[in-house]
Amino acid sequence: MNSYIPPTYLAPFRHQYRLRLTVGEHSARHIRAIARSLLGEWGMRELTDAVELGVTELVANVVRHVPDRRCEVLVLRQTGGVRVEVTDGFGRLPVFGGQSVPEDEGGRGLLLLDAVSDKWGVDPVAGGGKAVWFECWCGST
Repeated sequence: MNSYIPPTYLAPFRHQYRLRLTVGEHSARHIRAIARSLLGEWGMRELTDAVELGVTELVANVVRHVPDRRCEVLVLRQTGGVRVEVTDGFGRLPVFGGQSVPEDEGGRGLLLLDAVSDKWGVDPVAGGGKAVWFECWCGST
């Protein structure tokens, strides 16, 4: 049985949390709980909603588009904010601002990410794959 161990108990005052996993439909819920715990530990609770939405969208993209569903999630404390990266081994880059219509069930994840984050991007990874990342800063509007 899987269980959640808050990061604080694993290593108090850590500045990053890295998790390698094969994601499924319910993985985002557990990753959100980890991010929420870290943000509380780091005194950045004001970023919780944005970070939870951002990481949910990136993990959902892995579930939907990466054939083996393997990825690495990195939550990194920065001065005045946080950076989240989701890296996978699938070389196809995400498409931003596709032509979606109101009836479409998908295609808006990166638009949401753009709306809730202060900065985001996609970087190629050596050996294939990509890292999709975003940053949220305390005190930004």
